[in-house]
Amino acid sequence: MMKRVIYLFLSVVLLLSLLPIGCQLGQEAKLNLYGMDPVTLDPAVSGEMLSHEYILQIFGGLVCLDDNLEPAPNIAREWEISNDGRTYTFYLRKDVKFHDGRKVTADDFKYSLERACDPDTRSLTAATYLGDILGVKEVITGQTKEISGVRVIDDYTLQITIDTPKSYFLSKLTYPTGFVVDRQEAESGGEWWRQPNGTGPFKLKEWQEENLLVLEKNKHYYGEKAEVGSVVFQLWGGVPMNMYEVGEIDVSDVYIHYIDKVTDRTGPFYQELQIVPELSFSYIGFNHTKPPFDDVNLRRAFSQAIDKDKLVSLVFRDMMQRADGILPPGIPGFNESLSGLDYDVNEAEELIANSKYGSVDGLPPITITTIGWGGLISQGLEAIVYEWRQNLGVEVKVRQLEPQ
Repeated sequence: MMKRVIYLFLSVVLLLSLLPIGCQLGQEAKLNLYGMDPVTLDPAVSGEMLSHEYILQIFGGLVCLDDNLEPAPNIAREWEISNDGRTYTFYLRKDVKFHDGRKVTADDFKYSLERACDPDTRSLTAATYLGDILGVKEVITGQTKEISGVRVIDDYTLQITIDTPKSYFLSKLTYPTGFVVDRQEAESGGEWWRQPNGTGPFKLKEWQEENLLVLEKNKHYYGEKAEVGSVVFQLWGGVPMNMYEVGEIDVSDVYIHYIDKVTDRTGPFYQELQIVPELSFSYIGFNHTKPPFDDVNLRRAFSQAIDKDKLVSLVFRDMMQRADGILPPGIPGFNESLSGLDYDVNEAEELIANSKYGSVDGLPPITITTIGWGGLISQGLEAIVYEWRQNLGVEVKVRQLEPQ
C-alpha cells in the first residue's frame, strides 16, 4: 500500500503565506509541532526517520535532495565525475561553518566518513550507504582506520573513489551517514550528540526528554535561511489532532479516525487540508526459504487472495492507494503503468492446487510476525488475515514482537 499524508495547517500559517510580496515572517516567529524524542542525534548512528526529522535540520552533507528528489549541491557547491565514472571530486563552499563558528573543511568530511565506518561507532547504516567507496569494507571490518577511497586534495576539495560506476552513488550520500560532524565534539565521548555542533539551518537550543525539544534558527547558515526563529516540538504532548484543534500546534497529521471530520467540505478544517504522498509503502514479505512459501505458487496465491482495492476503500478510507510496485508516487523511477498481481480467488485456488502441497490441507502452520504490544494488531493486518481465511480457507497465526 502506498500511503498519503494528510496535514492540517492552522489558518494563521496560510494567511502569513498569502501576505503581499516583500512581507517577511517575523524573525522571532515560532512554529509549534508535535514530536517524539529522537533515538539519537548522531548522524552516523541514526537509522530511522524519528531521529532523522531532527538530524536533517541540525546537520548537513556534501549533497542533498532537491524538491524533485534529485541530488543537489549542499556543502559541496559542485563536483566532477571522472570519465570512468568512479572518482568524484567535490568542491566545498568556503562559507560553511559549524554552529560554533569554526569553518568546515575537507578534513572534516574525511574524518566524519571514517568515523561512521569505524566499528567502535556501531553504525548500522555505514555499509549500506558508504560501502561503495574503496576501502570502506576494510575500515568496517577493523583492518584499517583510513578509507583508501577518500582523499583530501586541499582544504576545500575532497575526492571520493568508488569500486564501480553507480548512477545512484550521489543519492546515497544524501543519507545522514555521510553528514559532517565536529571531530572535537565527537571525540569527547559519551552522548555528545545531546548538544550537537552541526552545520544545518537550525541549532538544538533545548531538549527536555518526553516534554520539549526546541530548534533555534542558525543565523549564519550558508543556504536559504529559515523564516521562523524557532521550531518547538511538544514531545508526547497528546493526540496531535486534538492539540491542533485547540491551537497548541500549527501542523498535524490526520489519522483515520479524523478523516470524516477534515474532509467535510462544510467543516472548519477543510480549507486547511493538504494531501501529499508520504513516499513510503507497506508490504508483507514471504520467507521463500521455508515451507510453504518456498513454492512460488503459494506466494502468488496468497498475494492474489487479497483485495487491495477493498482494503484501500474500506479499511484505510482512501488514505492509501494500492501498490503495484515497490516505488511510491513521488520517488524517482515510479512507474504509474506498472501492473501488479490481480485479485483473483479462483486463480489463487488453482495455484495452490498446482503447488507441491496440492491443497490447503497439506500446508504447514503459517505465522506472520509483526510489531506491537498486547495482542492488538492493526486493522489492515486483521483484514488481510480475514481475507486469507475467507478466500483460501487458511488460518494464519499472528505473532507480535515488541519494539526494542
